[in-house]
Amino acid sequence: MRIVTVKMPEVYIDGIDELVRAGRYSSRSEAIRVAVRELLKRELWSAGIPAETVHTVPAAIHRSLHVAETGDY
Repeated sequence: MRIVTVKMPEVYIDGIDELVRAGRYSSRSEAIRVAVRELLKRELWSAGIPAETVHTVPAAIHRSLHVAETGDY
């Protein structure tokens, strides 16, 4: 996986930290990965746009998501 640095409002970070404290996610990173995956599902894949045809979302993202979800390399 690659490291990505983002800026976000403090209230988002507080919310993510609360989810981690509640045991919903093991880390901030995991919570953010899940959120990004759900965004991509909703905005791209459920709209019927195959990842292979979207220049900003290459086909390799499917493999990356699989690795992120399962840990299988």
